[in-house]
Amino acid sequence: MRFRNIIPLLLFWLVCYNPLSGQKIYLSPSGDDTNPGTSEKPLATLTAARDKVRELRKQGSITKPVEIVALPGEYFLMQPLVLSTEDSGTENAPLVIKSDAGTKAVFRGGVELKGFEKVNDKLWRCFIPQVAYYNSYFEQLYVNGRRAIRAREPDEGFAVVKTVKETVLDKGSGRAPALAVQKIGIDSRHAAMVRNFTDDDFRDALIIFYHNWDNTRKRILGCSSDSAFIFTAGQGMKPWNPINSKSRYLIENFRAALDTPGEWFLDRSGYLYYIPREGETIENTEFIAPVLKEFVILKGESPEKPVSNIVFENLVFNYAGYLTPADGNEPAQAAAPVSAVMTADFAKNISFSDCEIAHTGTYAFWFRRAVNNCLVTKCFMHDLGAGGVKIGETILRQSVDELTHHITVDNNIITDAGHVFPCAVGIIIFHGSDNRLTHNEISNLRYSGISVGWIWGYAYSPSKRNLIAYNHIHHLGWGELCDMGGVYTLGASEGTVVSNNVIHHVYSFDYGGWGLYTDEGSYGIVMEKNLVYLCKNSGFHQHYGKENIIRNNIFAFNIRAQLQATRVEEHRSLSFTNNIIYFDRGTLTSSNWHKFNLFTDYNCYWDIRTKELRFGDRTFAEWQKEGKDLHSVIADPMFVDPVKFDFRFKNLSVARRIKFVPFDYSLAGIYGDEEWKKKAVLDPELIKKFDERVTEMEKQVKK
Repeated sequence: MRFRNIIPLLLFWLVCYNPLSGQKIYLSPSGDDTNPGTSEKPLATLTAARDKVRELRKQGSITKPVEIVALPGEYFLMQPLVLSTEDSGTENAPLVIKSDAGTKAVFRGGVELKGFEKVNDKLWRCFIPQVAYYNSYFEQLYVNGRRAIRAREPDEGFAVVKTVKETVLDKGSGRAPALAVQKIGIDSRHAAMVRNFTDDDFRDALIIFYHNWDNTRKRILGCSSDSAFIFTAGQGMKPWNPINSKSRYLIENFRAALDTPGEWFLDRSGYLYYIPREGETIENTEFIAPVLKEFVILKGESPEKPVSNIVFENLVFNYAGYLTPADGNEPAQAAAPVSAVMTADFAKNISFSDCEIAHTGTYAFWFRRAVNNCLVTKCFMHDLGAGGVKIGETILRQSVDELTHHITVDNNIITDAGHVFPCAVGIIIFHGSDNRLTHNEISNLRYSGISVGWIWGYAYSPSKRNLIAYNHIHHLGWGELCDMGGVYTLGASEGTVVSNNVIHHVYSFDYGGWGLYTDEGSYGIVMEKNLVYLCKNSGFHQHYGKENIIRNNIFAFNIRAQLQATRVEEHRSLSFTNNIIYFDRGTLTSSNWHKFNLFTDYNCYWDIRTKELRFGDRTFAEWQKEGKDLHSVIADPMFVDPVKFDFRFKNLSVARRIKFVPFDYSLAGIYGDEEWKKKAVLDPELIKKFDERVTEMEKQVKK
């Protein structure tokens, strides 16, 4: 399975890419761009190496691979590497940008800050002339390879909005007003802080709202002098997801909030203030401030004239930033408008292998407009401002030639994401077909793991025949947002298969937190041979859709319910067969499962607590009288040790009765050597913190 996933893409790279005997151009951190680019006299920058390749192409036809070899060390990227149609290789002579095996070239989009001094034992500062004199600014800071915390209130968790009143200034023509002012009641302590804001505080501070499935990031325009109200402005609130009295918020980036180790604040006077963590000294601490927003831009001329046949191999790109626009960020599901540090438009046959993307303000990759036959494999994406990989556009183009398709994302680690945009997704396909998302490890995000489709309802969608298989998706949500899923789908997706994934520990703030989630209009999807456990509201949920096939899955130990369905429609919504449902808490079904037009049979249900199962308000016998689950059983499926999440079978007798086909769920996730696999293992303290948060939030529900 692993190799079948990527054979179509690898045929070119394995057969046509011969690294021997081609032209080589060398880079070195100590090189010079006036050098010829030999191993003895290397260049200094990727841009200069690109230009050298352009010179070679002008000199005549290139029939062998051209390699840009970056010698080991750290390089400061002054500007993104931009590759266009003229930089394309050919199938027999690709352009290869690489480090040699056993070495690593590290390209930094940030600069080291020096000159820190002690204000006192608990506060350091340094002066940055570019901020004081040239209006430079940055919103991320990395300390010893770790993202520092922008000064915020509250220090942990959130405060809750008390009241909201919106005044519409320009209704516009869309569903949300074009311009409006919001009067928002906040915590009185925070309001008192805002009353003491300087002009620079109003310029740079952000109030960030957490509501349903996305976030709103706004500047604070002002605060009432005698009450706990602040004012924001911009687009009007979206009627389907407004800021309301259930919304949570935090206020970020003002001097008075600087009070906790690991926090920092950048004053417009040029001084950066930092409260050191335990064990940090000025001598042993490295500070990196991002300068670039992007590392690599691949942009062809058109679908007919793409940038093509380029390989990136064994490279590290880290430290990039994001600057909030003056009018803030309006809420957007999946942080859809947010860019990436690696972008491609009008491109084909592009490969990224064994690369590391870290410490960003945005997504890692975006294969955007008219991109096809590209590969991302064995890449380590971590400490991301948004998510991992985006495929396709949110715009539905008229020409099929502009559709992005045949992108393979295989054997990657995507973890520790959503630091700037918590609503970002691990991997998302907007409008795109025939893509393969396989053997990825996706963990420690605040929202969905994988999302497929970008049409709400039953209108035409080009997102067909996508494969989501053998992924390990876990520890999502953290109780911060709603409406998320391990695998989330939207719209018509005929031919899409979701199989052999392991999904667990998905926990939302309120509703949501599902394992497999077929949302609005999901249509023509097969979900089979998935293991789903310890999700908040259910292992499987269909909001509404039709002709979906849910078969041969294991749903276990999900917290509130095991199966959920919401909108009742006349047509056949789904087929649910040959599944095993094993639980010890919550209900078997919730919402309208018992009212759905569905075909359900040959399933095994087992509640450790009782044999008296209920399907909504129906007993099992009553349920069967309606023609449902006629050959299903209430029986212990005989797992080896389900309490320890060992869902292998001691005995197959029950599985055979329901025609369940055992599958090897240990194949989900990344593959390769042990060093690579270790990178995907979450810190036990992080897992403990996740479990503690779930426990505490569940206690609050029971009160």
